[in-house]
Amino acid sequence: ADEMENAIWANQFDNVANRLGHYRTTAPEIWEQTSGKVDAWVTSMGTGGTFTGVAMYLKEKNPDVKCVIADPYGSAYYHYLKSGELKTEGSSITEGIGNARITKNMEDMPADDCIRIDDREAVRIIDHLLFEEGLFMGGSTGINVGAARELALRMGPGHTIVTVLCDSGARYQSKLFNNDFRKEKGLM
Repeated sequence: ADEMENAIWANQFDNVANRLGHYRTTAPEIWEQTSGKVDAWVTSMGTGGTFTGVAMYLKEKNPDVKCVIADPYGSAYYHYLKSGELKTEGSSITEGIGNARITKNMEDMPADDCIRIDDREAVRIIDHLLFEEGLFMGGSTGINVGAARELALRMGPGHTIVTVLCDSGARYQSKLFNNDFRKEKGLM
């Protein structure tokens, strides 16, 4: 941005306006749409803005809301939440989520737990969403819905668990929806 006239760098990873935007808009919408009956919030993290902004708001409204990170293999957040160490393990085909650093948007994030979802489960979820629900979604959504499903199994019936369907499958046609790619990655 310094070298281009009339350009800015939003710095979405370390600009806390990112999480503030979700604190001020996404989170109140979730609270209103559920009439305040949210038992858990679960989503993956790229910049950390969505997870942290929504989690901060929900915890202010009800400290008992469980805020859970959905994490692919290859990301360090699972180990970070469990041990305080930024350690990666494995790899993932998902793009845009998972990281090996704590961004400014993640500082003071009120995370209660982290659920790790592997690529096979994410692809199974993506296929289910497409063929059973008519939703053409991407890898991050597969991780989110997979973690929400796992959390629902842990919590049992009668709980309201919120996640986001955050990416379209259109970006992944040459990979996630390509049988040769799936075979190469052992996903078929």
